[in-house]
Amino acid sequence: MFTGIVEAMAKIKGMQKRENLYTLAIEKPKAFNDIKIGDSISNDGVCLTVTANKAGCLYFDLMKETLDATTLKHVRPGHKVNLERAMKADARMGGHFVTGHVDAVARIMKVVVLPNYVEYQIAIPKSIRKFIAAKGSVAIDGISLTVGAVKKDWFAVYFIPHTLAVTTIGTKKAGDEVNIEADLLARYILNAKG
Repeated sequence: MFTGIVEAMAKIKGMQKRENLYTLAIEKPKAFNDIKIGDSISNDGVCLTVTANKAGCLYFDLMKETLDATTLKHVRPGHKVNLERAMKADARMGGHFVTGHVDAVARIMKVVVLPNYVEYQIAIPKSIRKFIAAKGSVAIDGISLTVGAVKKDWFAVYFIPHTLAVTTIGTKKAGDEVNIEADLLARYILNAKG
């Protein structure tokens, strides 16, 4: 379980491709000195298991399902990803409940930049439309955000300068894809109603 509060951006140092499996080597952030093999870490919103921790890198295996269902299939050495360690039971809940199970990949339709204002308009995949509500929560590339305007085919999220500076979202532009995880509580409430 995660909170959607990104702890670090880290560079992909290497990638080994095998049939139906990628192994990523990601630069280990300095603050991640407590990582052990088997730990869960959110990589751009995707919960992955640490398979090795050596030579300043953390290693993760990505199975075919992960590659098919997320934007991680597009990453290459030199790309950066958002990282967050699994939350501790006694930690503050700064964002919202994020599982690291991506619901859909969505395209950024438009980026609106005004003085002290940045808005991303993101296409709503039909599979998660009912879970996207104004003032609700959503995780985009592992970042906990509040949904703003909701239209028929897209929703808006807004960014403060800090979020743009400390996550990979500030490098995204119209046409880029992002990982979307709908609000866990919305999913359970709507499913309970039938």
